[in-house]
Amino acid sequence: MTNNDILRRLRYALDISNPGMIEIFKISGCNIEQPTLIKFLKKEDEDDYIECSNPLMTFFLDGLIVQKRGKRETAEGQAVKPGAELTNNTILKKLRIALDFKEEDMIATMKLADIVLSKSELSALFRNKGHKNFKECGDQFLRNFLKGLTIRYRNTNPLED
Repeated sequence: MTNNDILRRLRYALDISNPGMIEIFKISGCNIEQPTLIKFLKKEDEDDYIECSNPLMTFFLDGLIVQKRGKRETAEGQAVKPGAELTNNTILKKLRIALDFKEEDMIATMKLADIVLSKSELSALFRNKGHKNFKECGDQFLRNFLKGLTIRYRNTNPLED
């Protein structure tokens, strides 16, 4: 999945307006103008399409976390970890944090997309890459999670629209 596709699907699923998207970027310290945002939301074959880079997608996801959950308080002297490589697993983790989803919420959201998932299968997606039980999150899994989010928040199946 491309970052642009993820942005479009999240925007629809969470019903975020253009000014809302711009605000989410701004919260994380990235100023995006509306014409640029519109180019991010275009499909690859459309004129003026601009690819949303991994750093820009990270800004959006971090801004979404701050918007939904509030700014993270760090203890004095505690260093903030640098951003991890942006993979489907990282995107899924950031969405889970932003939406304050527990295991049951994640499983229920996947079930809305007709995907049955056990707790151990889910926890494997959130393990560190070197862990023996780590499982890579594929594009199809992320696509189904975003579909489940759409059904959950908009009470509609995106394929029916």
